[in-house]
Parts: sequence; structure tokens; C-alpha cells
Amino acid sequence: MHPNDPRLKSFVDVTPDSHFPIQNLPFGVFNTRENPVLRVGVAIGDWVLDLSILEQTSLLSIAPAGQQVFNNTSLNPFISLGRAAWLDARKEISQLLRYDNPILRDDAALRNKALTLRSAVKLHLPISVAGYTDFYSSKEHATNVGSMFRDPQNPLLSNWLHIPIGYNGRASSVVVSETAVRRPNGQLKPPNEDQPIFGPSRKLDFELETAFIVGEESNLGEPVSVSDAEEKNFGMVLLNDWSARDIQQWEYVPLGPFNSKSFATSISPWVVMMEALQPFRVDSPTQDPLPLPYLRQSGKQAYDIQLEVRLIPSDGSMNKLCRTNFRYLYWTMAQQLAHHTASGCNVRVGDLMGSGTISGATPDSWGSLLELTWNGKKPFVLEDGTERTFLEDGDTIVLSGWCEADNYRIGFGEVSGIVMPAV
Repeated sequence: MHPNDPRLKSFVDVTPDSHFPIQNLPFGVFNTRENPVLRVGVAIGDWVLDLSILEQTSLLSIAPAGQQVFNNTSLNPFISLGRAAWLDARKEISQLLRYDNPILRDDAALRNKALTLRSAVKLHLPISVAGYTDFYSSKEHATNVGSMFRDPQNPLLSNWLHIPIGYNGRASSVVVSETAVRRPNGQLKPPNEDQPIFGPSRKLDFELETAFIVGEESNLGEPVSVSDAEEKNFGMVLLNDWSARDIQQWEYVPLGPFNSKSFATSISPWVVMMEALQPFRVDSPTQDPLPLPYLRQSGKQAYDIQLEVRLIPSDGSMNKLCRTNFRYLYWTMAQQLAHHTASGCNVRVGDLMGSGTISGATPDSWGSLLELTWNGKKPFVLEDGTERTFLEDGDTIVLSGWCEADNYRIGFGEVSGIVMPAV
């Protein structure tokens, strides 16, 4: 039975609303209080399956003889084995977790060693981030921003419909979910001041994004074709590209974001393999004008991934800010990678490629406070009646995402971060 088969059941109890049924099996890096060593696991229901234990007992044999890839501090050694190994690992893990397979199910000692409640583990950055690139792939988001800051009648720059716009960010400041984010200091140019000032950002924002992880390196000088790009994608995570809008507005001309973006980028701890997302493929938005030949694709190139953002102020109340969908993105992941390498730029295992803010067509689907409050002109009213134009110290932002099937979900879990005061 294929690991994606909706009829599959595990001996591990999984509720219908869980993000982590047997059809998912996302990879992450964890440790426990009892065993502080970082190692690789997969999420199954409310549990984490320790793949290093399965590897040590030869129940999971993916790497060449004598090599251990799951007793590691990142997924990179496993990812480096290549696509065939990824699929074999997922198939073998699925087989071991099946309800009718007694190998793990009936071995109480092994099961107790290999399975740990997710509530009892600490999750870590799942990959060693080789490089980080952030794209600008939502037509709705780009239109909103262009309407705000340029010309509402012509909000998109002339290149936007021809090229996946992106910039190179800082891999060093990519952090895992639940890492606190310090409000950045930087140069600001208040509209009523003649000269810039230096101080804490007054317009700190979130950006609702996803990202994909490059699973196969390319050679310098050799572009990756759009038809081959999909095979190099290991999996996806949720991503919050925190943004200091006031710092950004002053610094971004002429070379784009710098300090306004480099202070933190948060990703979710579980990497969902692209294979688990295949049942949820859908058509992408129509691209008009037709892209240049090196970017042209056919078939279903998007995924039906529901995305949501919640804000939790210091009083602990829950406020839904927006709900949107990955399927709205104008430029696809394969097009992003093909364009990234078109010049001959090489990519490496662990490169992180952000989607850019994902917004839909309606105000409740806009993926940033910049849009939701129209740059602070229309404050967002929280459940308790207080307002937000941008994030305040003590606010926690939580991004979540999932694909919905008839009787199960393929989810990403969450990526969250609390805003701490500037120093």
C-alpha cells in the first residue's frame, strides 16, 4: 500500500484533526531531558518516532553500510543521500508504523525507546541552512504593496509578471519556532523629520510564508531546468519572515531589504516531504503574459495548503488575523528554483527558499499587518477591543498550515515567536 493511501492506519492512535497522520510523517530534529543528544525523528500523532533508534537496530537501513544519518543534529546528511533514499525511508517508516505490522507494535521495550510524546521533546532547527533566499511571489501581495507606496492604477512594476522577484537573505538568523524575536534597531526616517534617526522599529510585522528546502546540489555555471527543479525539492516548512517596515521603507532603495529583514526568520520544526503533498496538487493561477521558455510549466503546479495566522497578546487571548491558501501564489517553487539558477548560481543541500508573503484576494486573506491595517491607517481590532497597527512587545504570532482530506490532514504544525523589547 502506498504511503499516501488514505486507507492507511497506524497502531499509534491519531485523531482526525491531527496534523501528523501516517500519511504525513514529517521529519524533524529533537532531544529530550533524559537524552540531550540531538537526533532525527518523524511526527506521528502526538508522538515522535526516534529514527536513530530504528537505525541502530537495523530496522531502518537507508544509508550506506557503516554510515548513520539519523543520529545527527540536522537533516542534511539524510537529505544528501538523494531522492531515492528519501522515498525509501518514508516507505519503510510507514510500513513499521502500520496497524498490522507487529515488529514495532508488539515489542514493548523497543516501542518505549523509539516513541516519545511530542510534549516531552524539545524541537530544534531541522536543517543546517546553507543559504536563504526570499521570493516575492504573491500577485495579490505585490499589488497591495504597490498600491500603498507607488501607483494604485499601476501597482506592479514592469518586471513583476515576467520574473520571480527575490533577494538573498541571511541564513545565520533563521531560527526554529518558539525562538523569541528581539525588536530590531535601525535607521528610521519619520515623515516629519528632515534627517533619519536611529532606534527601535515602530512598525514590526509578520509575513505569512512557506519555504522549500533544496535537496540536491547543483554545479556552478549549470542552470537547473524548470522540468528538473521539482526533483530537487526535499520538502516544505512554514516561514515567518519578520519585517521592520519603517526600517525597510528607508533602506530598500536602491538595493532592497537589508537590516529590516536580516534580524530573524522563523521556520516550523517539521519538514513535510513533497511526496506527502502530492494528493493535494491543484492548478496554479493563470500566468499572463506567458513566461519566457525557461520558466514555462504545464500541469498542476500548486498545492491546496490552508494557511492561518493568529496573534496572542500578553494577556493570552487568541485572535485570528487572516486565512489564506498557498495555491494563490503566482510563481511556483519550480519556477523560483529555475530562475534562481538561470544565471549559473549553484544551490546546496539545505538552501531555504521562501515564498514571499502569501495573500489572497480578500482583506481577510492578506498575509501581513502591513496589508491588514493598510500601513497602519486602518487598525486591526482584537477580540478584547484593543487595536493593532503593527506588533507590540509581548505579542506572539502563530502561523499554521494544513492540507485537508476527507478523513485526515497533512499538516505542518505551527511556527511561533514572541516579540521581545529592543535593547
